[in-house]
Amino acid sequence: MKAILTVATAIGLPMTSVNADTPAGKPNEGLMMEQHEKNIEVCTQNLVAIGKAIEAYQKEHGDFPEWLSELHPKYLADANTLICPADEEGGKTIFSLNTDPKMPVSYGYQFHPEYREEKNTQREMYGDVIPLVRCRHHENEDFGCLNLSFSSKIYKSFGVWESRLEDLYGSDEATITALEGALARHPDNQRFSNLYGQLGRLYIKTENEQAADAIIKRFQSVMEPDLPGYRMLFGMLDEMERYEDMLEAFKVAEQQHPDAEPILWRLAYIYRKLGNTELADVYDRKADPTYELIGKPVPDFSAIDLDGNPISLQEYRGKVVLLDFWAVWCGFCINEMPNLKRVYDTYKDQGFDIIGVSLDDEASELREYIKENDLQWRQIYSGERWKDDPLAQQYNITGVPSQWLIDADGKLITHKARGEKLEQLVVEALKGKSASQ
Repeated sequence: MKAILTVATAIGLPMTSVNADTPAGKPNEGLMMEQHEKNIEVCTQNLVAIGKAIEAYQKEHGDFPEWLSELHPKYLADANTLICPADEEGGKTIFSLNTDPKMPVSYGYQFHPEYREEKNTQREMYGDVIPLVRCRHHENEDFGCLNLSFSSKIYKSFGVWESRLEDLYGSDEATITALEGALARHPDNQRFSNLYGQLGRLYIKTENEQAADAIIKRFQSVMEPDLPGYRMLFGMLDEMERYEDMLEAFKVAEQQHPDAEPILWRLAYIYRKLGNTELADVYDRKADPTYELIGKPVPDFSAIDLDGNPISLQEYRGKVVLLDFWAVWCGFCINEMPNLKRVYDTYKDQGFDIIGVSLDDEASELREYIKENDLQWRQIYSGERWKDDPLAQQYNITGVPSQWLIDADGKLITHKARGEKLEQLVVEALKGKSASQ
């Protein structure tokens, strides 16, 4: 255990113990925290051992393994090293794409065949500080992943490491130096254009407004006038709250891409920031034709639910119903699910119901999630995502979650019934339902 503590302390992981003075009634909380920290310690030691095994593999083969299972048993004698102690399923990655084909492995290997091209590009941009092996089994409010980098460094980061590169490099200053160096080496490579946005954010964070202005001008001089280019410019200007400059740039963008929804909804955002709600509403409707359905009858559908029974919107007439387009793979959908359950449980006996429309790929994962989370409302599943799913096509769904709240007469109240707003709208709709009865 002493060796484990040394490793954990060296990389700055939290080291605490159960306090003998813990208030009565909270012993479990202390024990859980202690177990959480022990899991991190053991996982850290596992990652150190995996890093050494990869180095040994490279020396012999001149390349990285295709999967971590190739390290066992020659380079990694103990197969348990590939199991994180916090992995309650004993060898399963959080993302199915990272599932090792040969043996149970808890860790997400970032250089398997599906990722190699992308990761080689990222190594060109950021160097070998990027994650090679990731563990998401300790995810909490403090961090998303424990990582082993290509350079054998261990560190904590957000789940999406690109969103805060400081975790990888160790400081804002080191990150700025690394990104400026990458741009200097590849000044004309469009693949590196996202580095401008990262630098802009860091210069603003470090209160270097002059450098932030300069990086925006540099980006505008090299950016392609396409949607990714304007998305990057929008992010940089929004970070600095330069809405007048944004408006000027996106008026040009609208001329170049007159029907592009990403440009139109950004213009709605800009006008709203500038206080012009009338034009903001105009562009909201341009960007999303679904707005025109508000207050009008929602077209009926006929489908088969997950249990093989026919289902239609018409049979819910007389109820306030939420048509919820979602998927298990959608993090925002999963985050919203406790709110849906709470509202459903509160108002299901008052005339409120939910119809789930799953855009998942795998029925087994969907069924497992429904069972584990005790979702009581009916689900429709076609096995297709929104590009091919019949209902997603019928209702012009381009992303999830998309939650359509429909009144008792079958008219659309809103297609954005999320968060706290959902319960408020349901209560109002149920009052309207009672008044009409």
